[in-house]
Amino acid sequence: MLVLVVGLFGLVVGSFLNVVIHRVPRRESVVWPASHCPHCGEPIRPGDNVPLISYLLLRGRCRNCKEPISARYPAVEATTGLLFGAAAYEFGASLALLPALVLISVLISLAVIDLEHRLLPNVIVGPAALAGLILSILADPAGWWTYPLSAIVVAGFLLGLALIYPSGMGMGDVKMGGMLGAFLGPYAALAVFLGALFGAVSGGLLLAAGKMQRRSALPFGLFMALGGVVSLFAGPQLWGLYRHLIWG
Repeated sequence: MLVLVVGLFGLVVGSFLNVVIHRVPRRESVVWPASHCPHCGEPIRPGDNVPLISYLLLRGRCRNCKEPISARYPAVEATTGLLFGAAAYEFGASLALLPALVLISVLISLAVIDLEHRLLPNVIVGPAALAGLILSILADPAGWWTYPLSAIVVAGFLLGLALIYPSGMGMGDVKMGGMLGAFLGPYAALAVFLGALFGAVSGGLLLAAGKMQRRSALPFGLFMALGGVVSLFAGPQLWGLYRHLIWG
């Protein structure tokens, strides 16, 4: 029941994340005005704003102007719902569930914004890092010190990379790495490593398919977000596997 309730709540949160993804890069308020069609500006009726269902009933088009609605909207809603349900299953009704849900919401927003705009907005990363520190410490008071320390170490490591290779790493990536440390503690390093691995594999596949040039930049925030999600759910298990492979 918890998984179902939290998953349905995730669909609603995903609908709000679509607003964040659309408006924050444009420096618009996420609370005013009410949701409206980006093409004709017509306010969206409450009945047309039901996650997933409305998109299907409207056949992916605005009721007023008939312009297509981006498939990103149901994709974000479905992804948020599925990950919220998975987090409820993984963490149960515990204090660890709340920071997990907040992190999932932030990572989805940052991943899509970085993919579409090559941008990791401070207005999301900064408050999220503070919220991550507070929630992580409340959920794990005995290991409270690992979260600010991880945030500093991971951000410092990425800052060094940004100074050495400024064309490949931006300050937004540095700040996002620190935010991951605030939520994941030491497993933020794993998230960054996995992000680099995902990025390298994706870049190689795109190069091989002729879809990208050698000097083209990839949205590293997107891949760090993927690494963050994997580390959230499987960080201890992956670290244990690594230790077993290296030291037996």
